[in-house]
Amino acid sequence: MRQVIAPRGVWLDGALRPGMELVVDAGRLAQIRPRTDVAARAVTLVTPLLSDLQVNGGGGVMVNDMPTPDGLAAIARAHRALGTGDILPTVITDAPQVAEAAADAVLACRDEHGILGLHLEGPHLSPARRGTHAPQYLRPLDARTVALVERLRARDVPVMITLAPERADPALLAALVASKAVVSAGHSSATAEQAQEAFARGVTCVTHLFNAMDGMESRRPGLLGAAIDSKVACGLICDGIHVSWQMLRIALRARPEKGLCFAVSDAMETVGGADHFMLYGQRIDLRDGRLVNAEGALAGAHVSLRDCLVNLITRVGVPPDEAVAMTTDIPRRLMGLAPRRILPGMAMDDLLVLDAPELGSALGVG
Repeated sequence: MRQVIAPRGVWLDGALRPGMELVVDAGRLAQIRPRTDVAARAVTLVTPLLSDLQVNGGGGVMVNDMPTPDGLAAIARAHRALGTGDILPTVITDAPQVAEAAADAVLACRDEHGILGLHLEGPHLSPARRGTHAPQYLRPLDARTVALVERLRARDVPVMITLAPERADPALLAALVASKAVVSAGHSSATAEQAQEAFARGVTCVTHLFNAMDGMESRRPGLLGAAIDSKVACGLICDGIHVSWQMLRIALRARPEKGLCFAVSDAMETVGGADHFMLYGQRIDLRDGRLVNAEGALAGAHVSLRDCLVNLITRVGVPPDEAVAMTTDIPRRLMGLAPRRILPGMAMDDLLVLDAPELGSALGVG
């Protein structure tokens, strides 16, 4: 079946292009051309599938509970159905054997199902800023984790590791940096001075900015202030729950240059799954869009990266081209990966065709 799609904007080679149309034949992109007078299906936006660097679960599966090729594939399928083509499965704080099993699973199925590599979020975190991470598993950075990261990097597997830099032994931190893993500061009580020292030593990212770190004060900017005022990459959970829309706007405006922030979902298994799950033996429920434990504390996010993209444009006011970059090219660049491109011959299943009337005139193209 042949059809023509006329998006208000299409992401081509790092830019949002208006006035284009896509000719589709038998489920594949046959041609990209300037808009003609032929009848076409109007849509809002066409981009490559999105890339999410923090995915704890999806489709009723958590990485920690099923660190196997089948488990990772189930999570990836759930997110692909929502427009995310590539994920970093994220292991949260647990026994060492869980992270090692997840690493083995990634090695077994890397590049299948859009599994890019592995994100280790913990267990080398600040006890004061652990959030819902289980305290019994927290420990300082050790040689066992460094060896795990080095094993993955020796196979050229992208790795992100989130840790509290103020608790990391300098020699072990240097080994992580030397492996060319992306070392990210998070779940941390670091002062601004400690954060700046960590950035100078090769920490190149900050995990879910604002969350699980001290707030800024006039004389104590902390990790949060140091990160915003630096050129390190910063992930943001763009659900309006973990960070308010106003604070997202402030942070994005305050960065020293564009292209330093990217969106993450921090998704749990409820994305594409049931409305509750168990985490460290506690029941977590989805209530009014929030994932909370019995005490009402947040426990991950119930949002897709596609929703984050729409939120950035409609709720935060980010220009559409910047919002698309935050969910596609920027996270891939951080991990040393080439951007996904839209090219004739590719399957339409490898594209996000977004028909979102709520974007309205905010799209600013077409």
